[in-house]
Amino acid sequence: MDTAPLPGVQALYEGAPCGLLLADADGRLLQVNDTLCRWLGFERDEMAGKLRLHELLTMGGRIFYQTHLQPLLRIQASVAEVKLELRRKDGRTIPVMVNMAERPWNGGTLLHAAVFVAEDRHKYERELLLQRQRLEELAQQHARDQRELDGARAQAEDRALFAEQLVGMVSHDIRNPLSVIHMSAVLLERGVPPEQQKAAVARTGRAVQRVQHLIADLLDFTQARLGRGIGVKKETVDLHQAIADSVAELAIAFPACTLRHERSGDGACFADANRVVQAVGNLVANAATHGAPGEPITVRGEGEGARFRITVHNLGKPIPPELLPHLFEPMVRGKDADAGKGVGLGLYIVREIVRAHGGQVHASSSEQAGTAFTLVLPCT
Repeated sequence: MDTAPLPGVQALYEGAPCGLLLADADGRLLQVNDTLCRWLGFERDEMAGKLRLHELLTMGGRIFYQTHLQPLLRIQASVAEVKLELRRKDGRTIPVMVNMAERPWNGGTLLHAAVFVAEDRHKYERELLLQRQRLEELAQQHARDQRELDGARAQAEDRALFAEQLVGMVSHDIRNPLSVIHMSAVLLERGVPPEQQKAAVARTGRAVQRVQHLIADLLDFTQARLGRGIGVKKETVDLHQAIADSVAELAIAFPACTLRHERSGDGACFADANRVVQAVGNLVANAATHGAPGEPITVRGEGEGARFRITVHNLGKPIPPELLPHLFEPMVRGKDADAGKGVGLGLYIVREIVRAHGGQVHASSSEQAGTAFTLVLPCT
């Protein structure tokens, strides 16, 4: 066995695998070992007696030392495994773990500190922090994806329910005119008198018009629902004349109703007259269906400079207030509405026609004033 003497205490101090230092109560360095000098790039005489401990710390470390470490040392005389960053002579920093203790000495206090380089731990903590941030980002992304998935599922369920309801309502609504056509054909086949033949032919014509109107509504609805909106072809037209011609035709289609046409102002407007007439027709049909029998339906056109206002008014039972905000949504009907009087797309198509023109539409209804649908279209 080798009997050579062991290194002395001084050699153990200087060559310790950690930095060692002594400082007075004001933090002035009194002694430092070779290890700490080598790590920080200083000569011993550049540190001992010249630097203070806080001068080796970064700005954040100084604040932490003054506000936390020093008060804690005063209370419990020692702290362990405190993470700091020390500034090297060349300005770079190194992460370290520090154990500190205050010891009485010669009527005063000495600060003993052992410094351990924490590069690997620093890298590990930084990687851990990055992974935690990544995990939080993934969790947030997952939450967003889940919300989008839930929204898409809800939309798909709504669409499926809507399609199911639409098919049911269309099937019901198209069955009635087809029954009329079938019964009229049977009567004509039997060779009924001329008066009955004329009535059967008239009923057949009206039934065909109902089916054509239903198909047109469905095509417009499909186009609007797919996001393309209802197509319009604008040109300079006289809306007063277009509405007057429409009212005359509607009077034939609804012989049981009294239609009135009122006009004021200039009728010149840059619009799609066919689409505007379609919207007026839908509103008149709605008024004929839900208005009071025998009461007039008034269609009023008003040129107001840059705008053209169209109002369709009827008297009768008012629209329930809770239904007013939803009138222009597809397939909305009153509780007492007859399912055979339309699939519930007319007002929705009116809204889409007005939107395609860059205008607005709203409805008002009361027992005293009656029900009025107002379309406001830009003239240019």
